[in-house]
Amino acid sequence: MPGHAEAGRKGEDVRSDLHVNVQLRKSGGRTVDVESKVATYYGQSITATVEGVLDALAVRHARVGVDDTGALPFVIAARVETALRRAGVTSDGDARPTRTCVPLAPQRDRPRRSRLYLPGNEPKFFVNAGLHRPDAVILDLEDSVHPDEKDAARLVVRNALRCVDFGDAERMVRINQLPVGFDDLEAVVPEAPHVVLVPKAERTEDVRAVHERILDIQRRVGSDTAIWLMPILETALGVEHAFAIATAADTVVALTVGLEDYTADLGVTKTAEGSESLYARMRLVNAAKAAHVQAIDSVFGDVGDMEGIAAWARRSHALGFEGMGCIHPRQIGPIHDAFAPSTEEIEKALRVVAAFDDAQAKGLGVVSLGTRMIDPPVVRRAQRVVAAARQAGLIADTGAAGSKG
Repeated sequence: MPGHAEAGRKGEDVRSDLHVNVQLRKSGGRTVDVESKVATYYGQSITATVEGVLDALAVRHARVGVDDTGALPFVIAARVETALRRAGVTSDGDARPTRTCVPLAPQRDRPRRSRLYLPGNEPKFFVNAGLHRPDAVILDLEDSVHPDEKDAARLVVRNALRCVDFGDAERMVRINQLPVGFDDLEAVVPEAPHVVLVPKAERTEDVRAVHERILDIQRRVGSDTAIWLMPILETALGVEHAFAIATAADTVVALTVGLEDYTADLGVTKTAEGSESLYARMRLVNAAKAAHVQAIDSVFGDVGDMEGIAAWARRSHALGFEGMGCIHPRQIGPIHDAFAPSTEEIEKALRVVAAFDDAQAKGLGVVSLGTRMIDPPVVRRAQRVVAAARQAGLIADTGAAGSKG
């Protein structure tokens, strides 16, 4: 039956978005009405994008009203498709916008000092996120999205993965808890995000289920691009199962912790010092190191406390974490500073890497530094330190030690 539905947002405080009102009809063809402050310049383009989605979903009779506040085409397409789906359109046609962004190749051991959370239903935050130079962006489908808007956020994130240039940032998606998370995976896996964050992981089964569903979707769409997993430990049970979760699938590259939910599970108050979560964070670090994956800390919630986040990040680095989350771009700089290797660490790592390169050049199977034998894990850590130092601009590409400019 023909139906009516809406999607998107409107109002004086809304930007880079639009509101779509759809009325399906049994006859009468299609009508698209566009209201926009930039209609003189982009009205035809907006109409064409709407018509493209209607064509893709085989909608022949409908009235579509658009109230635009500067939305980009990938957002327009997502909002129109959401409204049509809510109105009852069940076509399996492909309404995705043309891909305009080719992501970087996935890297298992790339630096992950900072990951910037972006609410999945707030496209206004997407376009400039890469300019802040986080190591990763997280397109969030879970806690930052109202339950009634999960369907809308899913399509916005899917389209963003096709169309938004996040620069050098790794593209992550935090899905919802299963089984809702399966719907998220169906939408985003074909767009090859680099990392999927698995929320509230408590058992190996949680991670394996996500891993297996990703492989199943990839088989169906004909993709073999690696998609890594980062389970989030957010309960006492999850922390106790940290090592099992870290080794649940060979695509797990990092463990992280969600301290808001964890402290709520304990029934304690989260503090800026973090003494109440020290056990969980140390256990996570130990489990991650034992499993040879990265340990990534939680976010620091007070975006106005720059001294607080700097102190937290320094303590985090000292505990063995390799990065942490952030909820505002202003937090990226202090995090990168705190997780930059020290001059002593850099010099030691350069000596180890030089010894390894020399052994490789001579065809030797054993690496030694002076009278000490260097084990492979030590070499790998040294290589990561050198890579992190180069990324932070602390050493030149030639490998010479240096300092911030």
